[in-house]
Amino acid sequence: MAPKLPTSWALGQLPPQFLLPDAFLPLIAKRGVKYGWTTASRGKPNRFNQQSAGLPTLGHSPAAALARKDFTLPLRTGALAVKKGMTALFDPETGKRTACTVLQLDRVQVVSHKTREKNGYFAVQIGSGWKHPSNVTRPVLGHFAGAKVSPKRFMAEFKVKNEDGLVAVGQSIGPEWFLEGQFVDARANCRGMGFAGGMKKWGWKGQPASHGNSKNHRTMGSSGASQGSGSRVHPGKKMPGRMGGQQVTTQNVKVLKVDVEKGLVVLNGCIAGPDGCIVKIQDAIKKPWPVLPAVLEEIKEELIATV
Repeated sequence: MAPKLPTSWALGQLPPQFLLPDAFLPLIAKRGVKYGWTTASRGKPNRFNQQSAGLPTLGHSPAAALARKDFTLPLRTGALAVKKGMTALFDPETGKRTACTVLQLDRVQVVSHKTREKNGYFAVQIGSGWKHPSNVTRPVLGHFAGAKVSPKRFMAEFKVKNEDGLVAVGQSIGPEWFLEGQFVDARANCRGMGFAGGMKKWGWKGQPASHGNSKNHRTMGSSGASQGSGSRVHPGKKMPGRMGGQQVTTQNVKVLKVDVEKGLVVLNGCIAGPDGCIVKIQDAIKKPWPVLPAVLEEIKEELIATV
């Protein structure tokens, strides 16, 4: 019978060196109180922030959340517009026809702000259209009265990066807010189809037209196995149901034309939603931020001053 190893190291001492792999020696050497290692409970967040293990500090605060979204938040607010329909623009030089969507801004104003100190994030509340005061509840009417704006039919929030993007309350936003040639993200609710079958909603090819099929050419068939799948219908199973009506975002849409007099913004291509729906447009997050004319004037003045 082989001799037993000494077990004195099991009472709190380190095992013999020949039992330890070389890779674990540096880690065990730093697992001391003087290196910041402890087994005592420091609270729920701090138990996982031990720097001795070489792990980064967890960012679980609201400030860390805003820092992670820093590069994905636009610098300025967006606007609400009404989709008027689609048309086409012709280039007289090349003869190219470009399909486009016409949006109209109707009395768009800033109603209120959301700040980080009070709400945890920066955002601008935008109102569009007009609503008769008799059709507005008194609390909401007081909200508009505090901002000194008329009651709005449509309301939306647009997140911004910091407090520099908070536009003054009551300021009007027109088509000149967007520049020709810049890119925007357009959000709207797509056209609702109502209750649709599986072939229309999911693109199924349907069941065979013959070989024993009797009056089940467009039905879905079986929704799952019995014992093999747990005698149940798995979550997420594609079935007939309500189709459309959800928000669709079209990214990187180019602004082709801006008409300040008529309040029109013409976008390239098609935008989700039927005619008359409300569309939220804001600077595209996957394209460079637009350089505003005011910024260009400042840069020009600085260059002139340096020369």
